[in-house]
Amino acid sequence: MKIELFSLLVSIIFLAVVLVQVWRQRLKEAYALLWILIGAGFMVVSLFPGLLKWISDVIGIVYPPATLFLLLSAGIFLILFQYSLILSRRTEEVKRLTQELALLEERLRRLEKRGDE
Repeated sequence: MKIELFSLLVSIIFLAVVLVQVWRQRLKEAYALLWILIGAGFMVVSLFPGLLKWISDVIGIVYPPATLFLLLSAGIFLILFQYSLILSRRTEEVKRLTQELALLEERLRRLEKRGDE
């Protein structure tokens, strides 16, 4: 019973930290969604410890904490995938903005050259 209470407390603290960071605008809502889902998942497992045993049985894992580790790993991979998508998008945006800036600088040089003549 102690471990369930401890894990529930940790889940609540984790969710509170994520929500406070969103509220302080240090973490965007889009990025916080997966963190909130993972925290809520831990809370559900903490409240219903038999659920982890049931999931383990369905998957075919004998040791329920191994299932928890598997679920944690899957959550982390989802977050890493989300960050990879964001990083790829930002890289393309930086590339486009750099090209646009170079074109504008060239245009400015030409206009300044005409003005000097």
